[in-house]
Amino acid sequence: MDARLEKQLQFILELDQEKNIFRQTHLSGHGRNENDAEHAWHMAVMAYLLREYANEPVDITRVMLMCLLHDVVEIDAGDTYAYDTEGLKTQKAREDAAKERIYALLPDDQRAELQAVFEEFEEGGTPEAKFAHAMDNLQPLLLNHSNDGGDWREHQVTAGQVYDRQKKTRDGSRRLYALTDALIREHIARGNLRG
Repeated sequence: MDARLEKQLQFILELDQEKNIFRQTHLSGHGRNENDAEHAWHMAVMAYLLREYANEPVDITRVMLMCLLHDVVEIDAGDTYAYDTEGLKTQKAREDAAKERIYALLPDDQRAELQAVFEEFEEGGTPEAKFAHAMDNLQPLLLNHSNDGGDWREHQVTAGQVYDRQKKTRDGSRRLYALTDALIREHIARGNLRG
């Protein structure tokens, strides 16, 4: 086997570890906690299906790639819960170190390409990154909605915290932000989100 293929296969097998990173969000229907790979797959499918609601035209292939790659760094860094204020303080440093190690498994050209996609998502400045962030916010919100706000209640999340996180949804899709706002208001009324 040549060195390039060997590196590609090593990276592919490393990605399999993403299935072992469990998130705070539960699967729909009050299922078990979802893992990072399931989250990424779900986001990518959502992006394709909901692309018509992006604020600007997007390269949907690039958006889907961002969705699939955005949490690869959690293989080393672990999942940082969106409302974990202490964990968020060290998240960037942990993820930067993970990015260097994991993407270094690839041949140099693919390392540069995929790191650029990851960094574009992190910076959030392009229409593609903004729409991918909207998917990253909407996906767990939809799961939480399907579970009657159980994850929010369990972690005593406030409406203000959810609204603060959802700012990026509006940047990617005003239409999906309107849906998000309606769902948040519904869960405030039900008592699933503290005021």
